[in-house]
Amino acid sequence: MSAPNVNHEQQYQQLDTWIDAHFDEQVKFLQALVQVPTDTPPGNNAPHAERTAELLAPMGFDAEKHPVPASEVKAYGLESVTNLIVRRKYGEGKTIALNAHGDVVPPGEGWTHPPYGGEIHNGAMYGRATAVSKCDFSTFTFATRALESLNAKLKGGVELHFTYDEEFGGEIGPGWLLAKGLTKPDLMIAAGFSYQVVTAHNGCLQMEVTVQGEMSHAAIPDSGTDALQGAVHILNALLALNTQYLKVTSKVEGISHPYLNVGLIEGGTNTNVVPGKVGFKLDRRMIPEENPAEVEASIRKTIADAAASFKPPRGGHVLKVDVRRMLLANAMKPLPGNKPLVDAIQKHGGQVFGEPIPAIGTPLYTDVRLYVERGIPGVIYGAGPRTVLESNAKRADEHVELEDLRRATKVIARTLLDLLA
Repeated sequence: MSAPNVNHEQQYQQLDTWIDAHFDEQVKFLQALVQVPTDTPPGNNAPHAERTAELLAPMGFDAEKHPVPASEVKAYGLESVTNLIVRRKYGEGKTIALNAHGDVVPPGEGWTHPPYGGEIHNGAMYGRATAVSKCDFSTFTFATRALESLNAKLKGGVELHFTYDEEFGGEIGPGWLLAKGLTKPDLMIAAGFSYQVVTAHNGCLQMEVTVQGEMSHAAIPDSGTDALQGAVHILNALLALNTQYLKVTSKVEGISHPYLNVGLIEGGTNTNVVPGKVGFKLDRRMIPEENPAEVEASIRKTIADAAASFKPPRGGHVLKVDVRRMLLANAMKPLPGNKPLVDAIQKHGGQVFGEPIPAIGTPLYTDVRLYVERGIPGVIYGAGPRTVLESNAKRADEHVELEDLRRATKVIARTLLDLLA
């Protein structure tokens, strides 16, 4: 009974050795990916897909290009999206998809390293998407190459899904590929964090609220209805909900309670004009135990009640409020079939990183839900850092520790071997 185990241990070492030998190449591959901006918005991401396909070709990986029709992309609020699929078939058996997204939030201010430089300092690479999630373009690509270097007899296959819509909800990224029947894997792993395997995540509801008053001269403010004051009245009611949300706790480790954030406010025409229209966008994180329809209905009622209680000046117009749902991303709940993924990643993560790898939930929402909703068991694991905060993801000086990149690649390669051998 011991011979197969010995053989597997030898193969794990061979995988590790191949990854070490090709790590400089992997780092250069990631640098090249980081150096092509993919700010979303505006979301002109097709050029990055072209560059990725170009970089994959010398490795023998033929990337299928699946451009989303321009009319769909424009209606969605982006400029261009081309999703990539690389299919590697080894035999009959399960297909494992490895998904990472190339779109990113704009860099913002405060960087001490160029956001699209891919510069390396003190063992870490800096740049937007180094931690989330262009790093896992490289992790998944080089793990697959390492697996194939064994020339072992394998069952099933691997698909690399490189998509460009995670920041907007994934519907024209993985959601589009799945809806069009371009892929239907049996299991999937999505870009994530090296020190944990994530099996559940929050849902997200995003809404745009437009408050319409009546514009007037600032010298005679009572001749109009101040839309900004009306919006503030509504915002106070919405943000007060966070006190109630503290009492709603999740049973999933790693997820605490719901939260409502207002991330964008805009309106008015000039300093000396009472604003006639103000808009804001809110983001409501939903724990897995919540019902999205009930959450949305509750928020709409809070907005309606607050608008109705706002008192305009005598003779002023009553506030008119329009509420539009921008995004409804369901929470990810574990499917029973994810156990082989969790077991393999925990086993090899523990060995490679030298510490236990917990299976937990995350307050983020991701594209994994789009696979899980279609009955495809999935987990989140990749080269990201111990925590989102440590990586500076979505902040200045985002970075990934190169040693984490190397070790996570080994964990993915070993996991693929376990699942396909």
